[in-house]
Amino acid sequence: MKHWIRRAAAVLGGLVVLLLVYGVRIEPRLILDVERADVPLPRLDETADGTSLGMIADLQVGMWWSNDGMMNRAVEELVDAGPDIALLGGDYVYSEEPGIAEQVDTVLEILDPLLESGIPTYAVLGNHDYAVGAAEELTTAFEEAGITVLRNEAAPVPGTGEGADALWVVGVGPVWPGETDIDAALAEVPDGAPRVVLSHNPTAFPDFPAGTAPLVLAGHTHCGQVALPGTPSWSYLGLTAEEEIVADGWAPEGYGAEGNRMYVSCGLGFSTVPVRINAPPQLVLFDLRAGA
Repeated sequence: MKHWIRRAAAVLGGLVVLLLVYGVRIEPRLILDVERADVPLPRLDETADGTSLGMIADLQVGMWWSNDGMMNRAVEELVDAGPDIALLGGDYVYSEEPGIAEQVDTVLEILDPLLESGIPTYAVLGNHDYAVGAAEELTTAFEEAGITVLRNEAAPVPGTGEGADALWVVGVGPVWPGETDIDAALAEVPDGAPRVVLSHNPTAFPDFPAGTAPLVLAGHTHCGQVALPGTPSWSYLGLTAEEEIVADGWAPEGYGAEGNRMYVSCGLGFSTVPVRINAPPQLVLFDLRAGA
């Protein structure tokens, strides 16, 4: 009997080692999930039908054993897809070491193909960007590079019309450390204008008034980084969260106010530990459809 117990323990230990190798070396560094979808957008003019967007989030530069190779690959694939607009979902840096300026330079190097492409790019900041004191330096560097940083602000997309006819990108600040001001962000959008909302934290979504956020793109969760098959609620994040949270993909019907819809990206980088299991890095590519 003891012989079988030892054998079973050895087999189990071997499987755990293989799983960890996969989660550290394979999934986060070799597997890029590209989420493609046609998404109806209320009030989008027929002339803007088919407007495409690409979104990446959570680079987490400065995290130990970070994911620079995957970041470079995701940016290259984003540029190759040729979307009409690109969205950056926050948490570009992770720590104060080796220095904020150096890490901001690394972020810009990773994003260089996107900057060179001329694709209109919009960004929000994440909680880590504030936590390590990089918010102002990132904002300055991004804007000097041609990226529109939306800190509870909104901006029309060039070439999509004027005023209420234009497509607007709305960006809200991160829930932590209390930088979210939904009213201020929406105040700049003309009544009835079609809009896409970029929010680092998915927990901001329920606070949007009905019909004001027909498409929200969020990040932050990394889809839990470790998720059991079946449902995001079985991820490490879902099992430990103290508040209701959508960690992965489309928010379920009934979550949030009527007329609002949210997609949560798995992002690219890591938090706490450099592992991803059943939560691969993700690039989001959506084509917006009129007539909704």
